[in-house]
Amino acid sequence: QVQVAESGGGLVQPGGSLRLSCVVSGISFEHYTFGWFRQAPGKEREPVSCINNNMNTYYVDAVKGRFSISRDNVKNTVYLQMNSLKPEETAVYICAAVSACGYSDGAYFYSELGPDNDWWGRGTQVTVSS
Repeated sequence: QVQVAESGGGLVQPGGSLRLSCVVSGISFEHYTFGWFRQAPGKEREPVSCINNNMNTYYVDAVKGRFSISRDNVKNTVYLQMNSLKPEETAVYICAAVSACGYSDGAYFYSELGPDNDWWGRGTQVTVSS
């Protein structure tokens, strides 16, 4: 049974930084692709970044140059370093194992593993406010 658990959220001032962690268990971590998503109040969940099993990383345009995704296959952990945070980036940040991700015709894409919610964590709250 896969388990996904995020941590590291909190309150940060505009322009500040946070590092999120996502610990995954119950699967062969090194073989999977993982993505970070976020959902603001009243809005749809949106993708942020992903990293595949070859350590290739991908970002949506809104976070390029400010966010950095990484993984540690020994610790079964995916990280999201977020710098220069903006108030509009206040959201619940969610980690998930995904089927694939990348760029297609320059646009970020991802595909889910399936309808099973076990692939998704519950999220960690990030609040950017002065």
